[in-house]
Amino acid sequence: MQFNFGEVVFDLGLGGGLDVLLSAQRVGPTGKAYGLDMTDEMLALARENQRKAEVENVEFLKGEIEKIPLPDNSVDVIISNCVINLSADKDRVLREAFRVLKPGGRFAVSDVVVRGDVPEDVRKNVLLWVGCIAGALKDCEYVTKLTQAGFESIEIEPTRVYHIEDARAFLVNQGIDVDAIAPQVDGKFMSAFVRARKPAGCCAPGCCA
Repeated sequence: MQFNFGEVVFDLGLGGGLDVLLSAQRVGPTGKAYGLDMTDEMLALARENQRKAEVENVEFLKGEIEKIPLPDNSVDVIISNCVINLSADKDRVLREAFRVLKPGGRFAVSDVVVRGDVPEDVRKNVLLWVGCIAGALKDCEYVTKLTQAGFESIEIEPTRVYHIEDARAFLVNQGIDVDAIAPQVDGKFMSAFVRARKPAGCCAPGCCA
């Protein structure tokens, strides 16, 4: 993801705050990077990493991705790594992302996406292996939800497609007949980079939805 000097970056979910710290360095001292988490433990870890890295143009916020504690039209870029997938209300997350982005702002997140239909019991076990436990969206659902939130220029770029042989040992340990489910699973789960943009002429939440 390309950042420009002076931009404001917002990370949905912290991890240890490393992506936020890297973003802060890329936008330079005139820019700023925010990170969000709902737990005191992760915020403490991120702030300790900030202290060690001696990066000043960073702010870590406590809150939920369904209710971002930032004003409208205040962020140039939104990033995240397999966080939206974990939310029970993805529509609200995307509406909030749209709200806080400035006109022309970019949405650029990594997430797990499903291609086609997969039985729910199989889906849960494969997602445990992939690493994101909540229900991943189908690629077409992701596009629909982003469009409904008001976004344009939507792209989903696969970064890794998961094949049944990659998960064989894990799934066998879960008591699953791998060969029986192979046609339902192979190639249907992928890590992807999801990009979209808030229209340049849109300055109010939902104005283009």
